Amino acid sequence: MELAHSLLLNEEALAQITEAKRPVFIFEWLRFLDKVLLTANKVDVKEKQKKLVEQLTGLISSAPGPPTRKLLAKNLATLYSIGDTFPVFQTLDKCNEIIKSKDDTPAAAVACVGAFYEKMGRMLGSSFPDTINNLLKALKSAESQVRGEILLSLQKVLRGLGGAAASCHRDIYKNARSLLTDRSMAVRCAVAKCLLELQNEAVFMWTTELENVATLCFKALEGSNYGVRVAVAKLLGTVMATALLPKQASVMRQNVKRATLEEVLELMATGFLRGGSGFLKSGGEMLKGGGSVSREVRVGVTEAYVVFVTTLGGQWLERNFATFLSHVLDLVSHPRATQTHVEAVYSRRCVSFMLRATLGGLLGEKAQIAAGKEICQAISKQMRAVEAVVNDSSGENKGGTADVSASQHVMVCALKELGSLVQSLSATSSPLIQEPSIGLLETVTSVLLHPSMAARLAAAWCLRCVAVALPYQLTPLLDRCAERINNLKSSPEAVSGYSFAMAALLGGVNQCPLGIPHSKGKLVVSIAEDLLRTAAQNSRLSLQRTQAGWLLLGALMTLGPSLVRYHLPKMLLLWRNVFPRSQKELEAEKARGDAFTWQVTLEGRAGALCAMRSFVAHCPELLTEDVIRRLMTPIECAMTMMSHVPAIIKVHGAHLKASAAMVRLRLYDILALLPPKTYEGSFNALLRELVAEFTLTDNSANTTTSLLRSLCHYDDSVLMGSWLQETDHKCIEDQLQPNSASGSGALEHDPSSIYLRVPVGEAIPGPLPLGVSVIDASVALFGVVFPHVSSKHRLQMLDHFAECIKQAKGVRQQAVQLNIFTAVLSALKGLAENKSTLGPEEVRKSALALVMGALDNPNPILRCAAGEALGRMAQVVGEATFIARMAQTSFDKLKSARDVVSRTGHSLALGCLHRYVGGIGSGQHLKTSVSILLALAQDGSSHEVQTWALHSLALIVDSSGPMYRGYVEPTLSLVLTLLLTVPPSHTEVHQCLGRCLGALITTVGPELQGNAATISTIRSSCLVGCAIMQDHSDSLVQAAAISCLQQLHMFAPRHVNLSSLVPCLCVHLCSSHLLLRRAAVACLRQLAQREAAEVCEYAMSLAKRAGDNTAVNLNITETGLEGVLFGMLDRETDRKLCSDIHDTLGHMLSSLAVEKLSHWLKLCKDVLAATTDVGAPVVVEVERDEEDSEKKDEMDDDSMFTGLGEDDKSKPSVAPRWVTRVFAADCLCRIILLCENDKAHFDLAAARSAQAKNPKGDQLVLHLSDLIRMAFMAATDHSNQLRMAGLQALEDIIKKFASVPEPEFPGHVILEQYQANVGAALRPAFSPDTPSDITAKACQVCSTWIGSGVVSDLNDLRRVHNLLVSSLDKVQAGKGSSSQLYSESATTMEKLAVLKAWAEVYVVAMKIKKDAESKPAKPVRSGDDEEDEDDMGTNVLPPDSLITLVQPELPALSRLWLAMLRDYALLTLPAEFSSQLPPDGGAFYTPETIDTARIHYRSSWAPVLHAVALWLSSTGFGTGEEKEEVPSSLSRAPAIPQAPSPTTKTFEESVKDRMHLMLGVSIEFLCFPRPEEPMENVMSCLHALFTLLESPSAKIHIAEDQLLAVELLNVLHRLLLTRDPPAVQLQVTAVVQETIRAAQDHLQRQKDSKGKEEEGEKDSQPSLGEGGDTGELVPGKSLVFAAMELLVFVLVRHLPQLNARVKESPSHVPLRPQRLPEESARLVANTVSILAELPSLCSPAGSMTILPTVLFLITGVLREAAVKTPDNSVPVTVSAALQGIKTIITSPLARVESMQTQWTGLVRSSLASVLEHSQPGKQLRAHESRPDMDQVSMLTAITLFLLSASNELVGVTVLQKGCMDRFRNALNSSDPWVQARCYQLLLSVFQHSSRALSTPYIHALAPVMVEKLKAVERSRPGTAAELQAVQEGIRVLENLVGMGEEQNRVQLLALLVPTLISYLLDENAISSAPQVSRALHDFALQNLMRIGPLYPAAFKIVIGAAPELKIRLESAIRANQASNRAKAAARLAQPTVQAAPTIKLKTSFF
Repeated sequence: MELAHSLLLNEEALAQITEAKRPVFIFEWLRFLDKVLLTANKVDVKEKQKKLVEQLTGLISSAPGPPTRKLLAKNLATLYSIGDTFPVFQTLDKCNEIIKSKDDTPAAAVACVGAFYEKMGRMLGSSFPDTINNLLKALKSAESQVRGEILLSLQKVLRGLGGAAASCHRDIYKNARSLLTDRSMAVRCAVAKCLLELQNEAVFMWTTELENVATLCFKALEGSNYGVRVAVAKLLGTVMATALLPKQASVMRQNVKRATLEEVLELMATGFLRGGSGFLKSGGEMLKGGGSVSREVRVGVTEAYVVFVTTLGGQWLERNFATFLSHVLDLVSHPRATQTHVEAVYSRRCVSFMLRATLGGLLGEKAQIAAGKEICQAISKQMRAVEAVVNDSSGENKGGTADVSASQHVMVCALKELGSLVQSLSATSSPLIQEPSIGLLETVTSVLLHPSMAARLAAAWCLRCVAVALPYQLTPLLDRCAERINNLKSSPEAVSGYSFAMAALLGGVNQCPLGIPHSKGKLVVSIAEDLLRTAAQNSRLSLQRTQAGWLLLGALMTLGPSLVRYHLPKMLLLWRNVFPRSQKELEAEKARGDAFTWQVTLEGRAGALCAMRSFVAHCPELLTEDVIRRLMTPIECAMTMMSHVPAIIKVHGAHLKASAAMVRLRLYDILALLPPKTYEGSFNALLRELVAEFTLTDNSANTTTSLLRSLCHYDDSVLMGSWLQETDHKCIEDQLQPNSASGSGALEHDPSSIYLRVPVGEAIPGPLPLGVSVIDASVALFGVVFPHVSSKHRLQMLDHFAECIKQAKGVRQQAVQLNIFTAVLSALKGLAENKSTLGPEEVRKSALALVMGALDNPNPILRCAAGEALGRMAQVVGEATFIARMAQTSFDKLKSARDVVSRTGHSLALGCLHRYVGGIGSGQHLKTSVSILLALAQDGSSHEVQTWALHSLALIVDSSGPMYRGYVEPTLSLVLTLLLTVPPSHTEVHQCLGRCLGALITTVGPELQGNAATISTIRSSCLVGCAIMQDHSDSLVQAAAISCLQQLHMFAPRHVNLSSLVPCLCVHLCSSHLLLRRAAVACLRQLAQREAAEVCEYAMSLAKRAGDNTAVNLNITETGLEGVLFGMLDRETDRKLCSDIHDTLGHMLSSLAVEKLSHWLKLCKDVLAATTDVGAPVVVEVERDEEDSEKKDEMDDDSMFTGLGEDDKSKPSVAPRWVTRVFAADCLCRIILLCENDKAHFDLAAARSAQAKNPKGDQLVLHLSDLIRMAFMAATDHSNQLRMAGLQALEDIIKKFASVPEPEFPGHVILEQYQANVGAALRPAFSPDTPSDITAKACQVCSTWIGSGVVSDLNDLRRVHNLLVSSLDKVQAGKGSSSQLYSESATTMEKLAVLKAWAEVYVVAMKIKKDAESKPAKPVRSGDDEEDEDDMGTNVLPPDSLITLVQPELPALSRLWLAMLRDYALLTLPAEFSSQLPPDGGAFYTPETIDTARIHYRSSWAPVLHAVALWLSSTGFGTGEEKEEVPSSLSRAPAIPQAPSPTTKTFEESVKDRMHLMLGVSIEFLCFPRPEEPMENVMSCLHALFTLLESPSAKIHIAEDQLLAVELLNVLHRLLLTRDPPAVQLQVTAVVQETIRAAQDHLQRQKDSKGKEEEGEKDSQPSLGEGGDTGELVPGKSLVFAAMELLVFVLVRHLPQLNARVKESPSHVPLRPQRLPEESARLVANTVSILAELPSLCSPAGSMTILPTVLFLITGVLREAAVKTPDNSVPVTVSAALQGIKTIITSPLARVESMQTQWTGLVRSSLASVLEHSQPGKQLRAHESRPDMDQVSMLTAITLFLLSASNELVGVTVLQKGCMDRFRNALNSSDPWVQARCYQLLLSVFQHSSRALSTPYIHALAPVMVEKLKAVERSRPGTAAELQAVQEGIRVLENLVGMGEEQNRVQLLALLVPTLISYLLDENAISSAPQVSRALHDFALQNLMRIGPLYPAAFKIVIGAAPELKIRLESAIRANQASNRAKAAARLAQPTVQAAPTIKLKTSFF
């Protein structure tokens, strides 16, 4: 392939390759040339032009294949336009020669001619008449393939020449028009396209010839296929539009008469009503007789209407909507459109399609509302006419009845469109409903009394749409209907109409999340019961009342189990009573009654079964064994009755057949939903019925089922043409499908569908006519039952089927066969789903014979079904021999058969076998299958065989997977050859080739990335294949190409060229074919996942290119591809497509939004800010509002001149609809979330500096005003969904930006300036008519705003605060608010949201208050003048302000909060305690809505719990409020169910209740917080517990019930195991600490009371506390044990080295002790301090049990945490450990005699282990010493032991030696800080009161000290730290001197004084000495001067002994005095004595 990439064709290479590969080689060269010619150097091209032209023209005569021809022509044209143009004439002549000569194949020459003219047009001068004549001559004689080519070429010639070719227009028109009815569909399409091009310039086509063109088009539509319909509709619609509004240029040229709108519409109408049979030239007889119009014509004309309106554009439609509407509605009221019922339904569907496609797509929201008004007027006009006829009793108006029946169809269309309109507008449609002048609801309800059932149902449906769009209308509408039914009971129409409406409304409830009040269910039941009871009273009404009653009950079931549960017993009773109780009654019944009573009875039973079915479908939870048993009684009775019905019909007449069929339909429906086991006994009778049903035994009509398509595989659509299901015209194309009544769904066929959920993808339920529905139901039920039937019966049925087929003849045989096959498929599918087998050999044989017989059936759909059945049989039997036999049969058949039918059928059979058995099961047949199918695929004589063979091949490739790898190359080369040779008009073959290619790419898979030669050949073949398909004219083939490229991109992304693929995808986004748009978006979605940036770039480059070349009509503007996708969201209705667009935008957003912030924000803003004026483009974006108006005026001026030509199309014609705006608001939230990772986005100062550095960069905070504006726009919109999204965005913005400071105004935050916006956005959400969910969300935003601390000024906060106050009043109004629109759970949601919001505000207020109290009061800030008049100190705390807002509401709030928690506590009870729930609900929920209420409580209890805890704690458990509770609760609280009236409760009891409630809720939650619970809830709960336990009452409560405390600790321990965040763990330790404190207080109280009793006997120490006398702690009961468990867990989690087991394990690598992170350090510190408190809870014996552990842990923590820090600070963990040691050693236990020895042992061992840990040089753990150990901390610990536990340690020489060693080491330490601390600690040891302890230390260590201090003279201190060490040492010596007895004093001073004097400097050296040295000198001097006077005698002796000392001292004193005199007198005031050591420990331990 590489060799093909050269400018000239490489002829040597071409000669060397095989014949088969040459076409591919040439094609690849042409592809390369196509790319290279545009970019190549023109000089090069001109040099080689001659040779190139030779090579290219040489190819013309070599009969290249279609794709090659196209490329060849394109390249030649390009070459001539780039290079030398003159030779083109030679080539043209050559081509004309070829076209003239009869024998050659002129296709390539024809293609070249077209390309030349298209590219060069008028440059080719006057040669065109000759060329055109040539082409037209050839056209006459050519066969259809070439005809298509010639017509395409003519189209190009016309496009190139434009108006210049006017002289030939007539000729072309004459020649082409006869071909519009050619038998080849491809030719018809080509003619239509050619004429479409012609009409651009040929004025006569839309003036004089207009009628003829129309007639031609109608004829062309007869017998057409989808492609032709689309092409002809485009032609017809465009010509009509041009006739109405001609293109300006052509009008000016000739003076033409313009057609009027009436004429044009009249012309179109003839097609719709009469088809192609000419006009009413011949008088009136056509009106009377004549066959019905062909369906293809009607559908085609319908599509043409849509094209017509679309071409004229949205503004035209807006202006002329009234005319258009009345015309369209006239169509459907015309008798010719409604000759039979099915025809009438078809016509209605066509008209509905016209309305939906134009109104729904072209008009913006405002215009749609105006259109809605027009429709309303049309309805009321019709209704007035109908009422006139109905009320006309005199009978003058004879034609009236016909009018009434015609009017029903008008009504159905108008109401259906009105419903769809309202539903698509959703809440935006409120003006339409509310404006009294329109009176929409009155108009629609008036139709409920229309004499025709279809119209009544349509009106009911329309009401359902209104209710779904505007849920607040639901309850009032229901009430209105209920009232009317009761008032108008005697009118049959009213009973029927209003019951339809109620049923429809009930069915709509599931689409309204807020639901309806529970009482409405009771209302419906009572109405229905009443109707059923009174049905028999009045025979005129009995039928309607019966139907209405059951319909309402069926609709009631859709409300779900929570409501139906209450009415179930009554329902079961009603069902039982409808049917006879026994066989005897049944028999008796047969004899009674007349035709009418039987009709009522049958309808009643059908209704009852229908209600049952609805029950089973919607309330599966209520289907207990017992209920099913009770349902089976009436059902079995109905089955028995079925057998009697034929006899009854014989007696009473055939008109009962319909009612009987209805009963059967309902019966089959309900049985299909119940488990087959429940009706096993009735299988025989049932199967007889079912088989008779679908084999048409008693049915003379040849009705076929509609299920076959859905049972066949979706992939087979190419064989069955059912891909039409996936087009934009699906709903009208369905009419042309071959099965009975296809596409004729209508509500009147089955009224019960009005309350069922609408099937996915349908706009409105369309049940098929009863005849078809019954057969469908029987087939479905057969599939359910078949797997449970014995083999004997299976065999009987299969044989019976064969017999039935044999008996029937002709058309009937086809029908029977179709039904039987659908049933068999249904059965096989059932078997596969049940994993059961088909049965023994004879059953298989019979089934196989049945299926094999159909593989040769001429009907392709049957062949498809047979293939599918064969595959499913193989799957169900699953035996290799059976499969082999089946495969062999097909092999033999295919080898011998020559006819198309059997070849297609058996090739599909092979494909299906592989599909269902999979690669492994059918591996041995693979080779044969592939070879046969490859051979069949080359059979050029029949493209049908090729299609089926290729389709099967694709199935085989798909299912074989890697096993197919060996056959990839031959298959691929076949696919390429066929792509190059099969004519493009055989689109099915190309589609199947696409499927094969896709399957092959998947088979090779990731290998495609490789570089091996074979792989790159495969890869380039795939790419060539894709290129050919991309260039094909058929959309489905292009779609296949895209999905192949998508596969390739998945496996080998580097090899897919995005620069060409992305633009191609963008062009397809505007395609008129749904499948192509889907494929393009799906591909974009995948590309955007990996390479979003590239995709967007290439799309933009396409937009730039499109500017130069206007042929591409694209909507890409500066908003890029994203803008186009947003625009598509407005137009597209297909679910899959929209979800893919959402995903694509999502991927783009997540990878690009942060880099291109302003672009994306502008996009969202443009969508959100879209005005709803139609036509105004969305791209206008102005910064300041003032400019807006000017800009708009300019715009309007522009648009005045554009007229309504093509240009108008490029602007988005419709402002974004609400759904798109909601999506944009969601995108906004996602953008904010995406920016989270970069802090600069949320810091204004940083953002500004970043912007200054890099102007291109973009920070979110700079767009804050836009964000707020967007959120505000969304939050105040009409649409409820958008309001929710806006409030969510607002909340996100507040949360993210609340703390961002405003750099220009320190102390303020940037959000402050947006207070007004926030307030204004929230206010509307609190208006009384706002739905609950929005108010609930708004409460959330309010609390976020108030709690965010953005606004500190009370007056500014008031606005938002008042909103919350008003909603609190609403909550207090209690349950019984009369105007309830939504269900009770909606009220619950709103009330709880309000309480939650208040709780959050209160929590923040209390936090601010607490922080303010803990800070010292600051001086008053100046500037806050307005606050000065408050009392003086407190306006320092503006924080206090927030609490003052909450304070007034607290009494009410606290009560409501407690009530809510009580509810929540009850609702969290497990199901088995449900009997304990209060029967009439709680404070905020009703018993009926308990399930939904739980969800609301679950989301709001946590903040409330925290708030209640704060309140209880701050009010001392509500001591104050007890007294006032009674009166207030009577006045305004909701009736909170309470035990006896609150006055009787004592304070203790109420504390107890509240404690139980709070602890219960907390413990229940913390036991098992669901993983999806937010962390906030866990934290709130822990905070609440902590706050609660802070209050004394709570402490008493929890301490008295020790088990409660233990349980709490166990739960907290479990929480720690599951939740990691440090914040949670810290909070847990805080709660533990409070619990322990509570226990300590309690123990203290016990001791005090005990102590008082036992004052007399002092010595006996009571063993209170845990552990008693034995010291045993019982796990599960012991609080201390529980606490230890939890604390040990925390310690080991953060310091795993503490765990002895870890150390011993062989895999353990010792960790170096590291600094813990700050949070962990705090956590460990807390834990240690709690540990140290534990012994105090135990009795002496108990504490001896735990002390070893506690001391082990604390010394361990000390060891691990004592790590040296650079700044010598003491870590919190260390200080906690030291504090802990002190607490324990100084505890009163030391004084308990009985424990003395144990205690001494403990203290000694602890000290020993500390000594061991602190040993400096010793190899601590095998590998390393601890250079980084913090000696000071260890020494401090040792000192603690020595000081606090002196008695136990005196005289223990080992320990004493160790301690001395440690001190000695420290004294000798190189670190002055260590020395200094060591001196300080020694001092405390030396000074100890017990001389026994201190003396040895003084003796051992004083000499060392003196040595150290003496040495200082030689090396004076150089740093402050060293200086301090010396000073500390001297201080110790001084103290020793003081401690010594008088007689030793001289010796001691003799040590001290000389040392000090040695520190003094020479007077000359003082000035030059460094700072530190001088400080030492001063220090020594002052000390000497202080000592002298203290011990004068001794001092004299010492000084006297050494005269040199005296001299030094005196000189120093002199120098000092001199310097003092010299300095200012002020210096004297400051004493220079250093008062205290400069370094202090944070905690004083001594």
